[in-house]
Amino acid sequence: MKIIEVRNLNDPELEVFASLTEHQLRQTGDDNGLFIAESPKVIRVALDSGYEPLSLLCEKRHLEGDASDIIAKCPEMKVYTGSREILMKLTGYKLTRGVLCAMKRRPLPSVGEICREAHRIAVIESVCDTTNIGSIFRSAAALGLDGIILTPDSCDPFNRRSVRVSMGTVFRIPWTFDPDPITHLKENGFTTVALTLQHESILIDSPVLKNKERLAMVLGTEGDGLSAGIIAKCDYKAIIPMFHRVDSLNVGAAAAVAFWELRQNAAQPTPA
Repeated sequence: MKIIEVRNLNDPELEVFASLTEHQLRQTGDDNGLFIAESPKVIRVALDSGYEPLSLLCEKRHLEGDASDIIAKCPEMKVYTGSREILMKLTGYKLTRGVLCAMKRRPLPSVGEICREAHRIAVIESVCDTTNIGSIFRSAAALGLDGIILTPDSCDPFNRRSVRVSMGTVFRIPWTFDPDPITHLKENGFTTVALTLQHESILIDSPVLKNKERLAMVLGTEGDGLSAGIIAKCDYKAIIPMFHRVDSLNVGAAAAVAFWELRQNAAQPTPA
């Protein structure tokens, strides 16, 4: 392995950790770009999911500590190291568990590929908050969804913060972007239900939804909700009933409720 101590904060090879924006990362490397995985646990999930590491940045104490197994598993990977203070100056923030890894993206699947053997899918329209995206992915993976489709104006699930909030589940559940997900889901045999606050909506626990063989749950932003256009395309509208004069849930919380309530009955949990 090649371990390099960080001495020059302007080293071009460190740009991936320091100065490149999320957009620039997506344009870096091969055609599919790069992403940053943060914390040993998240990096391990990415490696186990087949993502290729390029370089690692970690505090010195983690070389023989939390990052030792990652380094041993990837002997060709460059490893940059330094004190916590130096790395904070480099990145501009405190590293979670003191470790970052630059990794290669892979080509995204098509909607058809995601739908092929799927029964429960989430659609995310125009959700730009990285924490919400990470939360939705974590709930989707934990509660048995088979895939996620996002409109192109949603946040990139491989954003560093989204990846961290998801605890690496963005690597375990297939996802893609699609500008017209409802049309393409219907072409693949899916019933679609929009989660909305409109009063004429049916309740989220309605048997008519729970009994659908292939169902896609459509979620929008916490503030504006789903667009009128995407609601009009959906087969059903459903609402989570509220109490104590609360008008709505955070989209991450609403997603978890819907995913559990509308889970496929035959789905069985797998060990962690």
